Amino acid sequence: MSADPAQGKPTVLIRNARCVATMDDTLGELRDASILVRGNLIEAVGPAEALADQADTVIDASRHLVMPGMVNTHHHMFQCLTRAVPAAQDAELFAWLRQLYPIWANLTPEMVHTATQLAMAELLLSGCTTSSDHLYLYPRSRQGKVNLEDSIRAAREIGMRFVASRGSVSMGGSKGGLAPDRLIENEAEVLAECQRLIETWHDPSHGAMLRIAVAPCSPFTVTPALMRESAALARSYRGRFGANGVRLHTHLAENDHDVAYSLETFGRSPIDYMRDVDWVGDDVWHAHCVKLDDEGISLFAATRTGVAHCPCSNMRLASGIAPIRRMLDAGVPVALGVDGSASNDAGHMVNEARQAMLLARVGRAMRPPELRDGRRFFGCDLGPAEMTARDALRVATRGGAQVLGRDDIGRIAPGLCADLAMFRLDTLEMAGGAVHDPVASLLLCASPRADQVLVNGRQVVIDGELATVEAGPLVERHNRLARELVLAPR
Repeated sequence: MSADPAQGKPTVLIRNARCVATMDDTLGELRDASILVRGNLIEAVGPAEALADQADTVIDASRHLVMPGMVNTHHHMFQCLTRAVPAAQDAELFAWLRQLYPIWANLTPEMVHTATQLAMAELLLSGCTTSSDHLYLYPRSRQGKVNLEDSIRAAREIGMRFVASRGSVSMGGSKGGLAPDRLIENEAEVLAECQRLIETWHDPSHGAMLRIAVAPCSPFTVTPALMRESAALARSYRGRFGANGVRLHTHLAENDHDVAYSLETFGRSPIDYMRDVDWVGDDVWHAHCVKLDDEGISLFAATRTGVAHCPCSNMRLASGIAPIRRMLDAGVPVALGVDGSASNDAGHMVNEARQAMLLARVGRAMRPPELRDGRRFFGCDLGPAEMTARDALRVATRGGAQVLGRDDIGRIAPGLCADLAMFRLDTLEMAGGAVHDPVASLLLCASPRADQVLVNGRQVVIDGELATVEAGPLVERHNRLARELVLAPR
């Protein structure tokens, strides 16, 4: 790709898109529109005839829906290695963890690197351009100790925008936890490692490809002291990094057992516990929150504490239906997460958004009749949908950007990062639907693979195939390592 002689940066023109869903309040949805990218940023968006028709790279989008790249805010990418493990297929959360922790104790650096890259490949092919990953296990093997750089290297090689969350487990079975004792870490060493990673890798700049989050695994795997000290460590960088500082992430109120553990162990609800350890605020986002009650919703709305909604995982583990509509109406920042690939067992962001939309509607139908909106008589309007396709897509794009504290992604507008996903509208699966509503059809019809994906102005998916890594060898290596992991002595 040649450099633009005037600006010294390469240009990409996405020309004459059938529909551009900008997710921007001002620009809205555009028909027969073009997008000009210069370097890593969007330079112009508008009617095709109003933009230049030449660039270093021109992509014909006349058969496509173009939208912002989606943002995945909760994942455990190493778990791709244990998808569909028979012993954990039908278990709820705590039993599921008991089955899998002994397997994960044998993770190696190569396994984490390969599984991370496979997970990112799947996400990119579904139109996701930014992902967080919650890596909370760091076992040591003959190959060496797992570290967060194993994931960071995978992201750099494949070209995904990344929030690398340094998780931790400090309470093993001997202290009432679920994990084997050989997986626990010393809390002082955890904090020191978090500090090292922040100092080495965290990039607060506009368009940053890598940021670090501090992420103790959950209230039932670490002590209150580590929760408090993690929050203090992350916030100690506010003066240096400002609004683009280090964020905090953990699991919260995932199911009834999770709530019961908090009441019995701490003598308070998960929400009260998080308030006590200073884990609320606009620099915090919690995964799941299936059992977030009215008090919790009000607190999160007032403090701008974020939620990563994981509908597929919540169904897979029989955790329940998170009250997402109530959260959104109250003003809670809500995003989507595909969660670990052993509890989903996929990383397809279009399908995750579709499931979020569908599950919200099921949740509405399950409420007592007196709590539903609208009339309930035969032939009459039942009121507005609990979640529309556009609602779900906004959560998957703008919602993710907000929860991760990013004002440079999640929308298509001049000056923002060129993270773009393009979907074909002339396929068998979209036939009929796309002619009526190309945006809603993305979720109402069968979940498609992205045809073209740009991250930071770079083409990482071309014609439905990865452009940065070879998929075949990656899958072969991943499958070999998955077998080795599950068959390793425990």
